[in-house]
Amino acid sequence: MRSLKQMLKEQTPLYIFVAVLFLVGVVFGALIVSALTLDQQQELGDYLSNFFVTVDQQGLPSAQDSYWSIAAFNLKWIGLIWILGLSVIGLPGILILDFLKGVLIGFTVGTLVSQYSWHGMLFALVSVAPHNLVLIPVLLVCSAAALGFSLLMIRSRVLGQQRRTKVTHPFMMYTLLSLGMAVLVMGVSGFEAYLTPAMMRWVTPLLLR
Repeated sequence: MRSLKQMLKEQTPLYIFVAVLFLVGVVFGALIVSALTLDQQQELGDYLSNFFVTVDQQGLPSAQDSYWSIAAFNLKWIGLIWILGLSVIGLPGILILDFLKGVLIGFTVGTLVSQYSWHGMLFALVSVAPHNLVLIPVLLVCSAAALGFSLLMIRSRVLGQQRRTKVTHPFMMYTLLSLGMAVLVMGVSGFEAYLTPAMMRWVTPLLLR
């Protein structure tokens, strides 16, 4: 446990770096919305309108069916970050994933706000924000750990064969942390599958007025 806490403390600069990168992605995603043409905005608005009508009239898929797809998607994201952290060439891929996640969230929230004003913001607060308040920190922690281990691999290879034997313990800590975050993601996926749809159905009628 001390080793894990020490690893987390030593990687604080990496946490700050990936958090800033994620926020830049959020801003970039929001700016993309304003850069869309009128035709693209109209198509996007029609898609959202049809989606909200479907949610209001037919509801969403059952929680049991959606849970495993949501959990699988989130676990694949963490698994991909873990795999990229094992290789030196995977380091840029980790940064791209963090930036892309920010872009997706920024674009989603920006689209809802641009199309539905404060009603769209309310929908974003109940559909996007709750589970992401936990999921985003989890992904950032996994990314920082992956970057730290990837940098350790680079230093090990540069400094020579004798230092490579010291990678085993950091690898165990890195894997243990990733597994712990995966378990947490399973719980967050349950919230997203069971509670988020109920809140979405509560807000949807406001968007159809």
